[in-house]
Amino acid sequence: MVTQAVVSTPQGSAEVGLRYALIPLHGYGIAVATVARMLDPEGAGRARVLGAGEYIPYGAQPVLVADTTVWAALRVEEMLRGWGPLPKPWVVLVADAPAAPAPGARYRLRALEGRLAGTASVPYLPVLRAVEGPEEALEHKDVRAAAQALRRQMERK
Repeated sequence: MVTQAVVSTPQGSAEVGLRYALIPLHGYGIAVATVARMLDPEGAGRARVLGAGEYIPYGAQPVLVADTTVWAALRVEEMLRGWGPLPKPWVVLVADAPAAPAPGARYRLRALEGRLAGTASVPYLPVLRAVEGPEEALEHKDVRAAAQALRRQMERK
């Protein structure tokens, strides 16, 4: 079950400096927290994880964060069914294992491409199992490299 409401900011709300509004599709954890810091490495407020039922701020790019399982791909599809007139979201897929995404997940997400602003991927990062937070994760070379690649993927479109 998807726990995030999908609503836009009501008319008359002030624009915020937020660039990416992250919507975790399978709970808040180290992967979601790290993706938020990857998209906002200076911690300047450019990326933030939205709370349950929170509006997507005007001007922010919605970003669905999911892992590479079929279950997560189904949650993406479910979320898009009720998406409405909001800007198309990005999907950031965080690898949950040191292997390619499950074939069922790849096929389902490919079928949804027309309803997405884009799809970006973060490789399996075993260090996320051993860190206390995203700041510590970003001290590792492979996490910094993945962060740069993620920002390049999302900024090229």
